[in-house]
Amino acid sequence: MEKQDIKNFTTEEMEERLAELPAPSFRARQISGWLYQKGVSDFSRMKNLSKDLREKLDALFCVSRPEITEIARSADGTEKFLSRLSDHNFIETVLIPERERTTVCLSTQVGCKYKCAFCASGKNGFIRNLTLAEIINQLLFIRFERNRKITNVVFMGMGEPFDNYENLVRAINVINHDQGLGIGARKITVSTCGIIPGIARFQNLGQQVELSVSLHATEEKLRSNLMPVSKKYPLKKLVPALAEYTQKTGRVVTLEYLLLKDVNDSIECAEKLIDVAKHLKAKINLLAYSLIAGNDYRPPEKENVLVFANRLIQKGVFVTIRKSRGNDIAAACGQLAGKNRLRGTDVLHAAALPLRASSLRRAEGKNEL
Repeated sequence: MEKQDIKNFTTEEMEERLAELPAPSFRARQISGWLYQKGVSDFSRMKNLSKDLREKLDALFCVSRPEITEIARSADGTEKFLSRLSDHNFIETVLIPERERTTVCLSTQVGCKYKCAFCASGKNGFIRNLTLAEIINQLLFIRFERNRKITNVVFMGMGEPFDNYENLVRAINVINHDQGLGIGARKITVSTCGIIPGIARFQNLGQQVELSVSLHATEEKLRSNLMPVSKKYPLKKLVPALAEYTQKTGRVVTLEYLLLKDVNDSIECAEKLIDVAKHLKAKINLLAYSLIAGNDYRPPEKENVLVFANRLIQKGVFVTIRKSRGNDIAAACGQLAGKNRLRGTDVLHAAALPLRASSLRRAEGKNEL
């Protein structure tokens, strides 16, 4: 019988499997501690388990380890990791250090099926979902092999997280669990292109995980041209779904808005975005487009980004301008992996993943930049 990867079980699921051996349920927490807090990948080193249990575990389970085939390092400290999976597909993970924060951007799928016009991934389509172990191994490599303490996790890498919903939620469980990676729920963000059934399910998660939605346009035709997913989940249905999410969870949604020169960066577009943001009581993350080979879109000038942002501020909308990171290493997902038969990914998702740049807010009647 082929061994199962023990990292494909949450602590609670591990308790159920151990009961079949039989073994006490508390052993699952001990095993999780070895895997996720100490980075141990050999059952023989789990010294607080009995020798008999270690032998049983070794007979039934394996402990996978990530295979990193390439590391790209940026002058700004951003690092990008190319991982080869057991079936020889590739995924990318991005590490973004910034002052007191160290954020890791995770992939949830190999490829993507939504074919956003500004995106490198949809060109070659979707291959498969990642397993729980494949998602978590992205973090474990950085935590233990690179010896970096992780403070924040964003599901903004390859693929659409809500299309791999079960493993997404199980990964959040491991990341947040006190015997897992122990990262607070508010330090975890899930980004979606607007999958309404996923949003509806997510509002019942019962954890204070952040939700980010790739919007990029507030006019139906334009958004459908940029993001074909809008044909299936149009704005007229997406906006009410987000309003319901906010009402039921009490959480503030973040709307991601990728500024494309002469496409969605006009004052008229800003006014429409203001209406949506105020209706949803949402925050806005602005990001200027980063050039992708084979794409005709262009980034707006910095001055135009500031004009757009200030228009939102003047109407009382909270705005963050996210600066691109890792441009010198082609940090847009799919560019590094494209050399290795990877199918690419969304330019905004892990692509120039910006993290905190300049926060814009109203303070004492003045706009601060």
